[in-house]
Amino acid sequence: MVFGIFLLSFFFNAEQVTLPLEAQCDSLHWKHTQTGELQLRDAYEFKHHQFQDLHWAKTIWSVDVPPSKSLFVWRLMYNKVPTDENLMMRGCYLPSMCSLCHNQPETSFHVFFSCSYGIRIWAWLASVLNISLNFTCLEDIWKICDLAWSPQCKVVVLSALINLFNVLWYARNQARFHNKSINWKSAISMIIASTTLSGNTTRKTSTNSLRDFTVIKMFNVEIHHPRAPIIKEVIWSPPPQPWIKCNIDGASSGNPGDSACGGIFRDHEANFLCCFAEPLGHSNSYIAEISGALRAIEMATQRGWRNLWIETDSSLVVLAFQRDVKVPWNLRNRWQNMKFKLRQMNCIVTHIYREGNEAADSLANAGLSLQALTVWLDVPIFISSFYVKNKLGMPSFRFISV
Repeated sequence: MVFGIFLLSFFFNAEQVTLPLEAQCDSLHWKHTQTGELQLRDAYEFKHHQFQDLHWAKTIWSVDVPPSKSLFVWRLMYNKVPTDENLMMRGCYLPSMCSLCHNQPETSFHVFFSCSYGIRIWAWLASVLNISLNFTCLEDIWKICDLAWSPQCKVVVLSALINLFNVLWYARNQARFHNKSINWKSAISMIIASTTLSGNTTRKTSTNSLRDFTVIKMFNVEIHHPRAPIIKEVIWSPPPQPWIKCNIDGASSGNPGDSACGGIFRDHEANFLCCFAEPLGHSNSYIAEISGALRAIEMATQRGWRNLWIETDSSLVVLAFQRDVKVPWNLRNRWQNMKFKLRQMNCIVTHIYREGNEAADSLANAGLSLQALTVWLDVPIFISSFYVKNKLGMPSFRFISV
C-alpha cells in the first residue's frame, strides 16, 4: 500500500515537472515599489530625493532682480558659462587668454575672482559693505546675504552681487568681441545704476541701522521706512428684528490638540438670551469652529428660533456654508442633518474680525476646562465685560500692518 502511494506521488510530481511553461510577454517592473507599478507620484518622489538642497537657489531668484541677470548667475553656479576653460572641456580647443587682464588663461574662477580687473571691483564692494570677503567656494558668496541686513538692504546687497557678475561678463564680452575696454570705475557705475533700480522698486522696508543706511545710500537708493499700521475700528452690531445673532468661536490647545467651541445668542436689542461652551476632545481648530456652528443651529432649532444669524471670525467656516466644501469627514453626518434643519429656517453666516468676537472666544477657551456641554441662561462673569462692551456699541481696534 505504501509502495503504491509512493509510485502515485512520483508520477504526480513527474507530471508537474514536465508541464510546459506558459508563454508570456516581457514587461517592465519598477523595482522601487512592491507592486512593480510606476505611478506619477512614485516618479516624483524618486526624482525629488535626488535633488540637492541648494541654500543659494532661492536667494538668487528674487522678484526684485531681473530674471535675465539671475539666470546668468544660475549658469555660473553650475559652471555653464562659456569661458575658454568650459569650451575646451566640450572639445573646442583654442588659445586662451583673459580678455580683461591679458595675463592668464581664461577660466571661470579667473574671470570672476582672481583677475586684476575683477579684484578692483570686489575690493570696492568690500569697502562699501564694510566686510572682508573671503570665499573658500562659490557658494560662500551668498552667505553675505544672510548677514543681519534689513529687508531692503538685503535686496540691495543681493542685487549688487548679481549685477557685479553680470557686469564682469559684459566687460569681458565687450573686450573680446568688440575690442572695447571698459574702465573698472565705469563698471562700478554700471553696478550702482542697476542696483539703484532694484533697491528703489522693491516694496521691502529698512530699519534705523547706521550700517544699512550707509550701504543703501552708497547705491543711491531711497530708504523705505516702515509704514504705520492701519487702525481699523471693529464694532459688534445687533441683528435686525426678528433675527437672533449667535457669535461662535473655536479653541484648540494644539493643532491638533484638546479643543472646544462656544457661542453666545443675542436678540435685536443686544439682550442676552443664552450661551454655551462645549469640550470636543482631541481635534483641530477648524473642526472646533465648524462644531460651534453646528451646535448653534441645533440649539436654535430646539428653542424654535427660525431666523438665525451666525457670526464667526473663521473665513473657512463661512466658505463651508457658502460652497458646502471642506467639511471634515467625521462631521459629515452631522453636517447633512444640519442642512436638513436649515430648510425649515432662515440662516445666514457672516465673518467678523476676532476683535469683535471676544465673548465667543472667551466661551470657547472656557470649554477647554469643561467636561461636557454647558449652557448658561444668565451672563457668565468671565464674559460680562465683553457683553457690556458690545451692548453699548463700544469699539475694539484692529491693527493691520501694511
